[in-house]
Amino acid sequence: MPVPPGSEPGPGPGQAWWRLELLALPELEESLLWKLQALGIHRVALEHTPRNPDQRQLLAWLPAVDWPEPERRELEVALAALSEPFGLTLPAISWQQQGDEDWSLSWKQHWQADPVGERLLVLPAWLECPAEWADRLAIRIDPGNAFGTGSHPTTRLCLEALERWADGPGAELTRPVRVADLGCGSGILALAALKRLSVNDAPGAAAAARRTPAAQVFAVDSDPLAVRATWANAACNGVVVPGAPQAPEAPGTTPGAPLEPGGQAASLQVAQGSVEGLAELLAGEPADLLLCNILAPVIEALAPAFATVLAPGGVGLLSGLLVSQVPGLTQALAAAGWRAELVAQQSQWGLLEIRSARTVA
Repeated sequence: MPVPPGSEPGPGPGQAWWRLELLALPELEESLLWKLQALGIHRVALEHTPRNPDQRQLLAWLPAVDWPEPERRELEVALAALSEPFGLTLPAISWQQQGDEDWSLSWKQHWQADPVGERLLVLPAWLECPAEWADRLAIRIDPGNAFGTGSHPTTRLCLEALERWADGPGAELTRPVRVADLGCGSGILALAALKRLSVNDAPGAAAAARRTPAAQVFAVDSDPLAVRATWANAACNGVVVPGAPQAPEAPGTTPGAPLEPGGQAASLQVAQGSVEGLAELLAGEPADLLLCNILAPVIEALAPAFATVLAPGGVGLLSGLLVSQVPGLTQALAAAGWRAELVAQQSQWGLLEIRSARTVA
């Protein structure tokens, strides 16, 4: 039953919860998820419909015993501060009290299959693939990891650009495709690269003529929790990562389809680190494709080292940046030897495609 205001229920089954509800502005979504994760709030969901991905409601569940009113007010102030760099005002936060309830069921009901681009489907790990999306490549993600669920515009821009590359420059490669994911977060981009680049849609003789070789994906993140999230999501997709603990699958989780078309082995390597760690994983063989969904100031700082992880004829897809930041970032990339072009945008977010300035497109 609901717990009266002012009571302090003990932990464990039957405890009371506060449910935070907040309109998640696209510019603030990643920052809000990061802040909640940093504060130890892991029961988070983003409620939206596939037809309206820009309209999202952020939900979070907090144990009432740990979050009395003074702490909740401090949390509101901390979240409001995230909007200041964007010149925005944080929408009003609503608090709803929940009593004797299994919060995990309440949390999971807000997630659903989310189609992205032409072929991909972001699928909560516990759900069966809906029949209407059966022809898509499902990427199973546990949203509870809160390191990137595919709903944010920057992630969607990367996923859609990955598809275009797979059907364009990536389709022309005759050797195994090497992909580098710098700042992998939940692992969603790395897993999408494995699935999208290890299949071929061309029918009949055309398929034999332009079979896409299996992908080799190398992913790093400086946050050890992100590495663990990538390991967990890889397991949800039936992908074995060298060095990852082999944890039992969560109830209701179905492994992804095998990623070995025509007997070719697809692989994923994950490590903690930044661009130097990624270069070490690549072992002197830079990638054909670089995926980098991180903030613009970080991209600018890392740009001089991109040559160690991206081959001279390769393509880099950089997101996590505002369109307003493109001119300055383009100049910084040029100084580091890269030609950058804004090739896609959604709302205020953009995606840059980079190539070496020393090669001809």
